[in-house]
Amino acid sequence: MDIDRYRVSPGAEVDLGQWDPRDSTGVPGGKAEGKRYLKALVAELTELQRLLWAEDRHKLLVVIQAMDTGGKDGAIRNVFGPLNPQGVRVANFKAPTPEELAHDYLWRVHRHTPGSGEIAVFNRSHYEDVLVVRVLGLAREKRWMRRYGHINAFEELLADEGTTIVKFYLHISKEEQKERLQARLDDPSKNWKFSAGDLEHRALWDDYMHAFEVALELTSTAWAPWYIVPADRKWYRNVVIAETLVQTLRGLNMSYPPAEDGLTDIVIE
Repeated sequence: MDIDRYRVSPGAEVDLGQWDPRDSTGVPGGKAEGKRYLKALVAELTELQRLLWAEDRHKLLVVIQAMDTGGKDGAIRNVFGPLNPQGVRVANFKAPTPEELAHDYLWRVHRHTPGSGEIAVFNRSHYEDVLVVRVLGLAREKRWMRRYGHINAFEELLADEGTTIVKFYLHISKEEQKERLQARLDDPSKNWKFSAGDLEHRALWDDYMHAFEVALELTSTAWAPWYIVPADRKWYRNVVIAETLVQTLRGLNMSYPPAEDGLTDIVIE
């Protein structure tokens, strides 16, 4: 799969209306073939994570952003679920606590970044401070406008210190969101996932799309690229994410640490 087709080039203008959220052309065989391909990708990703953990040199930060029902949880469960939990940490950034509000907005984020050999997955992230904060007017424009530069500098710091960063925007259509929200209402076992606040955010759909476009334009960099993932088809969303991660980890050219000297002479009795 050519993942570069979903990568936002630094400085490129982004019009999300030109990105098809139902695209699945990267897997010509359709859903059945996609699920087989995903199984192979996750198997390779599992081996690459083992190598990452053993080498204990590289760090991988995965940022996932989306509208409500965009599939963040599902992507994490299907792509990262089979990996060794010792080396994968998921951080979920909800509304900040009073303690977090008492610090700068990146304080709560930095402590969740990965250490050597680890993969950290951000389910929502520091980008909430130029998305929700912007759309709902939770801070003055002068304040949140500065944050694009802060975020780029923060991510460049992480990259300079050895962290590989990959960011995914899960792009769903407004029609698909409607179906997923209705499904949560129709299924009693999913009622807990529905909040009346979801409808308030949905009413601001166009504002959110514009906020995402600006964030993608201003913060997709050489050291921390954004990928716009077609997410109406859940299976294809998972394939694109897994493929991107596999290609990214392959590119690190990792190797297992050398064995201690004299191991060939040891016999276990």
